[in-house]
Amino acid sequence: MKTDKINNNKPFTANIGLGLQAASKIVAIQEGGAGLSNIRFIQDTATNLTPRVIFARSKADLVENTFLELTESLLVYYCPALLGEKIFRKLYSKKLSPAARKLISTPANELLKSKIPDNKLLMPVKAALALSCFAIPLVEFTLNYFKNLVTLGAFRQGNFENIANLDKTNKVDKKLNQEVEKSAKKNIKRAAAIYGGCLAASALLIKKGAGSKLLRNVSEAILAPGTKFFKGKEKSEKFLNKYLSLDFADNNGKLTMSRGQLTSCVLVGGAGYFGASKDRGRQNFLETLFRFPLVGFYVISGHELPEKGLKKLLYKNGKCKDLIDKNLNVPKLDELKQLAQAIVNKRGGDYNEVYKKLLRQKTFIAGVPLLFGIGVMGFFVTKSSNMFTKFRYEKEKAKNSMLMPVSSKRFFT
Repeated sequence: MKTDKINNNKPFTANIGLGLQAASKIVAIQEGGAGLSNIRFIQDTATNLTPRVIFARSKADLVENTFLELTESLLVYYCPALLGEKIFRKLYSKKLSPAARKLISTPANELLKSKIPDNKLLMPVKAALALSCFAIPLVEFTLNYFKNLVTLGAFRQGNFENIANLDKTNKVDKKLNQEVEKSAKKNIKRAAAIYGGCLAASALLIKKGAGSKLLRNVSEAILAPGTKFFKGKEKSEKFLNKYLSLDFADNNGKLTMSRGQLTSCVLVGGAGYFGASKDRGRQNFLETLFRFPLVGFYVISGHELPEKGLKKLLYKNGKCKDLIDKNLNVPKLDELKQLAQAIVNKRGGDYNEVYKKLLRQKTFIAGVPLLFGIGVMGFFVTKSSNMFTKFRYEKEKAKNSMLMPVSSKRFFT
């Protein structure tokens, strides 16, 4: 049987179509070294910003949502690597040996298992890096308070019912505005003070960490809580290291954002979401209470859960058999060419067609969860959140009207 073979010394140039080419580029971004940052920026922009712009209820609502979502995504997904790799790594690694400097990007849980001699020096330095970059979740905490100040400055509004276009009178409540401004400035100063403490703790770790067993234990708890407290309990260890560690991820020797850092941004930032929304009234707080847990969970888990469910369903029904193994693992994009060649060598057929089939399946597995996030977590949650807020407001308004004395009703009519 005749088979088509690929020349591995030449780049593959088959015409796969513009749609498939664009989809494969998104998958390539997702699987790149900084994939978590890049793909999450794309996801969050598409999932959170786009529907909130489309469903904006007023100019003030549009401005503050655009400010919040763009600033938040840039801060959370790109500043950890910028602060960690470009600034604090250079400052904190000066006293380390060349060999130890190269190990700074290695995850702490791996270093603890290897028990290398440099760990006494590395752990405090890595913990100092993590604490110095805790500026990211703290700034995330302040963003909602800055958003309130932006809306106050641009529109003179601190009342959410006016901002969300629920109250058509658009009255300015000066007392409420003053309270919102006061709370915002107080919480911004509070976050700055906490970060000052983080920097002081970082300085202590750099100076005294190598010679102090207590500080080394603290460093290990910050960087690898699962390994520190649940070593040997595989599921607990893996879960805690993944979601609660403040350590950086390794991007080919460079520091990049980890899942634990992302989780810290969601949790610490969530306190700012609820606090800033409470300042602006009950309706704002209830809307946040409805929306944030759903969006926060999606930001942390991303498309992992829907993707895992999709792969399980496909494998169970005998679909994508060449791509999904029994452990639900899928080859990376740059491995598809070798897989296609292996299939052709084994079963024959046209290499280009086999490769395009694998590529279509690969982009389908990656694309469906992304579309689910945009459609369900983005447009559906945003629209339903707005609708529920309006429904609650109208219900409360009607209830208050029923409770109002007859004489007062005549006066207001």
